Amino acid sequence: MDVAIKPVVLTIAGLDPSGGAGIVADIKTISALGCFPAAALTSITYQNTTGVFGAEHQTAEILRAQVEPVIRDLEVVAAKTGMLPTAEIVAEVARLFSEEQLPAPVVDPVMVSTSGHDLIGNEAFQILKTRLLRVARVVTPNIPEAERLTGLSIDSEADMRRAAEEIKSMGARAVLVKGGHRAIQRQAIDLLLDENENFVEFREQYLDVGEIHGSGCTLSAAIAAGLGKGLMLEDAIRAAKNYVTEAIRSAPPIGHGARPL
Repeated sequence: MDVAIKPVVLTIAGLDPSGGAGIVADIKTISALGCFPAAALTSITYQNTTGVFGAEHQTAEILRAQVEPVIRDLEVVAAKTGMLPTAEIVAEVARLFSEEQLPAPVVDPVMVSTSGHDLIGNEAFQILKTRLLRVARVVTPNIPEAERLTGLSIDSEADMRRAAEEIKSMGARAVLVKGGHRAIQRQAIDLLLDENENFVEFREQYLDVGEIHGSGCTLSAAIAAGLGKGLMLEDAIRAAKNYVTEAIRSAPPIGHGARPL
């Protein structure tokens, strides 16, 4: 019997033991969208739907020791990064993607948890800006992350465009500024600045279902899965947006805090 071989998508991210965000959300999404997930942990966090209570970060050596056997054995066709908490981890991830001929990753620049816990140190943040963005296929900041990356205040679509241009000038091939944190006229507007300097808008109805946990992880994993299946970037983002919108619409009220997707 012939068995279809699924595209292998690698995620490098932190562990949320409650399953709402991080590497568990990535694995669920990659699998649900028809790809085979491979994963390497950057941090073991202590959290649930109500907040983050601590973390045990991995070393660069431990991260490389996880990734190398995978890429020696499996043909990784797409990748994404999530929580990269320390300078040594960010630098090692940048080295892995530049030295090992891995596909350029979807970089989700995770900085703060839904509950407000800081997930990246200042030195790590600087290395992300100066080194990791240069190897990214697309970087996917939400509005607070885009504001931190650029130092700009983002209150309109024009501000989103300026932020995208500023982030792209840091070396990323493409930038997707996610507007769900600040709905404009009851719409969740995401703005892509692609590799050809074209802007593409993605508009969805803003779903006011309360605090949501893991939407950024899920979106970036869904984009990586789309790229893994051979979609062009715009098509991968559109499919990922549709997937996340339906996941938000049906987010279960599990736990006592933000709803996981």
